This record gives sequence, C-alpha cells and structure tokens, in this order.
Amino acid sequence: MSVEMSQFHQVFFEEAQEHLQLLEQLLMALDIAQPDTEDLNSIFRAAHSIKGGSGIFGFTALADVTHIMENLLDKARKGEFSLSIQVVDVLLSTTDTLGEILNSYRSELAIDWLKVTQAQTILNVCLVDPVGDLSASDDGGLTPLPVVEPDALEGFGLFSEERVSSMKGSAQDDFGLFTAEPTLAVDPGFGLFNEPQLQSPQGGQSISPPGSAELASQPKAGAGLTKKVGNSAGDSTLRVETTKIDSLINLSGELVITQSMLALIGAEVPGELGERLQSALLELERNTREVQDAVMSVRMLPVSSVFNRFPRLVRNLAGKLNKKVELIVEGGATEIDKGMIERLVDPLTHLVRNSLDHGIETAQQRMAMGKTESGTLLLKAEQKGGSIVISISDDGAGLNRDRILTKARENGIMTEQSPADEDVWPLIFSPGFSTAAEVTDVSGRGVGMDVVRRNIEALGGHIVIESQAGVGSTFRIQLPLTLAIVDGMCVAVGEQVFVLPLVHIVESIQPSLDQLKTLSNQRLIKVRGEYLPLLDLYQLMALEPININPDQGIVVLIETSKHRFGLCVDALVGQQQVVIKSLERHYRRVSGVSGATIMGDGSVALILDAESLALQVKHLDGVTI
Repeated sequence: MSVEMSQFHQVFFEEAQEHLQLLEQLLMALDIAQPDTEDLNSIFRAAHSIKGGSGIFGFTALADVTHIMENLLDKARKGEFSLSIQVVDVLLSTTDTLGEILNSYRSELAIDWLKVTQAQTILNVCLVDPVGDLSASDDGGLTPLPVVEPDALEGFGLFSEERVSSMKGSAQDDFGLFTAEPTLAVDPGFGLFNEPQLQSPQGGQSISPPGSAELASQPKAGAGLTKKVGNSAGDSTLRVETTKIDSLINLSGELVITQSMLALIGAEVPGELGERLQSALLELERNTREVQDAVMSVRMLPVSSVFNRFPRLVRNLAGKLNKKVELIVEGGATEIDKGMIERLVDPLTHLVRNSLDHGIETAQQRMAMGKTESGTLLLKAEQKGGSIVISISDDGAGLNRDRILTKARENGIMTEQSPADEDVWPLIFSPGFSTAAEVTDVSGRGVGMDVVRRNIEALGGHIVIESQAGVGSTFRIQLPLTLAIVDGMCVAVGEQVFVLPLVHIVESIQPSLDQLKTLSNQRLIKVRGEYLPLLDLYQLMALEPININPDQGIVVLIETSKHRFGLCVDALVGQQQVVIKSLERHYRRVSGVSGATIMGDGSVALILDAESLALQVKHLDGVTI
C-alpha cells in the first residue's frame, strides 16, 4: 500500500468511526412510536457515507453489511417499513459489528466473515419480519450460508483487486463512481475528506442509492447531537494526528522552561540593558503563555465524548438486570485534556456498572420502599477553578456501612470501633474488597474499585464518596484540567524547592506566636477565628529545615476538595508556570508528590499533591478539619 493511499485510508477510518458514533447516538435517542423524519434521514446518511467510502477503498465487509442496513433505513424513512424495539436493537448490534469490522481493517487483521454473514442475515430477516423475535439467535433462526472470503474466489485471478472491488455489487449500487450524476460535483467524497456534514446547507442535495427517490433538500441531523458541527465544518477544520499535537505541546513546555532560564539570567544583568532585557522578557513570558494556552486548547475535548457511550451501556445493562433506569447527563460541554478522556473511560464505566448493579434497586424493591419505579443515574461534569469534577450519582440503596465494616475487619484493614463515614467509604477501594453476596458477570469480584482509584490517581486526580442509606451514593472525581503545564508557587525547605499548584493555595502568612496552639500533640494555627492543623513539609520529606518553628517561617494555607490546613515552609521563592513530568513513569509513585519539573536554573523540583497532603494531615492529627 502506498503512503498516499494509507493516508486516505486513515481519513476514512476516522470519519467512519464518527459516523458509527452518530448512528449509535441517533438510534438511542430515536422515538420508535413516532420517529422524526430528520433523525431517520441523518441515520440513513451516516450509513450511506460508510457504505460509499468502504466501496471506494474496497473494504468489502463494511460495504456488504451497510448496504443492507441502508436498504432497511431507506424503507423506514420513506414510511415503507415500521420500526420496532427489536429492529432498533438489531441496528445497534449491527453498529457494534461494523465497529469490529472497521477495527479489523484499521489494524490489518483478518475479517470475521462469519460475523459479517450473520449481520447480513439478521438484517434481511428484519426486512421480512420487523416485529419478530430477533433475539433467539444471532442468525434470526436461519442456517448461515457457508462463508467464503471474497478475495479467495472473486475474479478467479483474472482481475486486479481494485477491479474486483469496483465490480462487486455494481448491478445494484456502484457508489456513484461510474455514473455522471450532477451531485457528484459538490459531493464531499462520501465524507472522506471533510468533517461530516451533519447539518447541510439549505437546498443542498444528498446522494441517494439508485432506485430511491432523490431528496429535494437534505434535512438537518437530530437536535442536540450535532450543534457543534456547522454548515461549513468541512471548510473550516483540519485533521491533525495526535502525535503531532503532542509534539507541539512538548515543545511549548520546553519553551516555558527556556523562558524561565532567560528570566533568571536577565535578573543578573545590571543597568539600562538589564531594564530593556526585563521588558523584553516580560513580553516573551506573555507570548509564551498565549502560545501554551493556544496549544493546550487544541487537545481539549468536551467530556461528552466519554459520556455519549453510557446511554447504550445503561440501556443494555438495565435490561439485563431487569431494572428501570433513567440516565441524566449534565455538563457534557465541559472540556478536558484528550489524554485524560481516553484514560477516564474504564474508571467511569466501572463506576456506572457498579451503580446499576449494586446501587439502584429493582422496580419492585423501589416501589416497596416508596420510591419511583424508575431509578435515576446522574453523570455530571463541571469545572471548578483549575480542576474538573465528574460526579456519578444514583438514587439507590446507598452503601451498606455495616457490611463494609464487617468485611474490612475480616480482612484486617479496619480496627476502629466507630469510624466516621468518610473513613468507611474508602475501604471499598482496597484490593480484592467486595461485599457482594454473589458474583455476577456484571460485578462482584472485588477486582475493580482499587484499579479505579489507582487509574484516577495516575491522572493526578482523586475520588471521594458520599453515601446515605436508602437515598443513594455519589462518586466524585476531581482531576486537573491538563496533564502538561500548571501554574504554581515555588516554596523552599532548606535547600530544596517544591511547587504547590496555585489552584489549592488560599493565602500565605507569617504567623505570630499567639496564633499557634497545640492540641493532643498536634500544632494548630488560628486564622480568622478558625483553627487549622499544621503540617511540616520538612518532616514529610525528611529534610533539614532552616526554621523549625512556624513563627520563624511561612505558613501556606491550602484548601482541597474537603479539607483546609497549613503547610509550614522556610520561604516563598515565587510564582511560576511549570511543565509537569511524570515521576511514577521514571521512578515510582511518592506519597504527597504528583510529579516533577525542571526549574529555570536546570534543577529539578517536586510538584506537591495537595489532596494527598490533606490525607497526611488527617492521618497525623486525628482532628476533624
């Protein structure tokens, strides 16, 4: 395969994936009793685009399945075919199969032709009996025909592969390659080379398969699902490989470090030249920040790209568990770093499955408890300062405190007699911890929650739990907006410099002796009538400080998601934008540290994890903060 053709293939794979996602979203939102014509047209166009592109590139398996799917959708949008729940289920299942086929072509793996044949067979059964029971077997009760890979026989070696793929199915559909239809002049190439035109310009023509009625105008796609795609999306967007963006981000990070180095050098230049240099360096700092913000914005994606996969999961799992569940999604437009989005999928999926399996009760149980028959699962994302908070809430039974404590004592991980709720709930994150009475194929083996917390902490985030018996539970995940660059305050302990993220700093003070108290061997500081615990950074990091007494140094007041405390340091070095480097990847995870950075003088400074430090305070003092 030539490099040029490989690039075209990659464009097709990406856009076909987008069409499959749109198919699933529209099918999930479809009103089966009174389907919206615009929605049906959008679903049809998505399938048609996949079929057209796969036909052009000779991806026979994709073309064969989407051809039958397109026929079914064409009849549905013309009113010649009545949709049913069973048919929508089949279309969703076919979408999954198309995704598997697409991945096989993308990875250059062998096609599972048995699945292709089964998908074709059950779609044909739908065309004959749209309300029949299609769940009894994968093949609709029919005996699958022997599967023969097309490449093995087609053309009998007389024609090239390209010729065979173009000849296939030409009696019914030549994908518009050999007909001189006027619409080809303005067609974007079956969506291969531009963003999907989910909302077409008024009066724009759509390409329909031969034999179907040509549309006078192309309707808009389903409301709410395509707002971000404008009429000129194909002209105003450019596809760029993620690796190129990552490289640009790394370079912008190096630019930040270089700018810091120049700032240090410039501070040593005296006289008028030094003043001119400082002025230029300020301009460089401003431009560097703008470049960094612009580059980071390229990697920011709406969290809806993760949330959109859960309606299907909730629908399928609720049916499997015989529960009625309404999924509510809020804050889907909240943006987060693309690298985080990809690594959030598994933790969120596990939490959603747990809420459905263990949290929300069956309809009968809910009615007996005076609740509504249908349970509610809320997925919510919001930005708070320099962090994003994702919540998974349900109105189910809540966590069983007594059962958790019993299990914890059996495992030897809890010895307190009457611990607070905030000490009990995190126990479920212990490895192998499970209170499920029986193991199901949904959950209950106790091998997931510890991985959930570990994955979230690997992203520099934290997870907290709120639960009330009979009312429900909320799992709240707090994450930094980006993994690359952070604004921080540099603090010194002895000769070592540390960086504290500005988002957690309330203020810094030099306390007087009358502000300092001691309670149960724990030092406290009084700030505006409130006593806060003090944490000595030199003790945590095993360093030799300049000042042991807080009144001789600086106390930085820190606020996390649930706690406030004071951190004792020797001095404030200054505010600085720093590039985050993973410490765990190159060394190991260190408690209280989220990463490292290179300072302007070339030295390495550790970036402190405020949330972990808050837990250290709580563990040391036993004082409710």
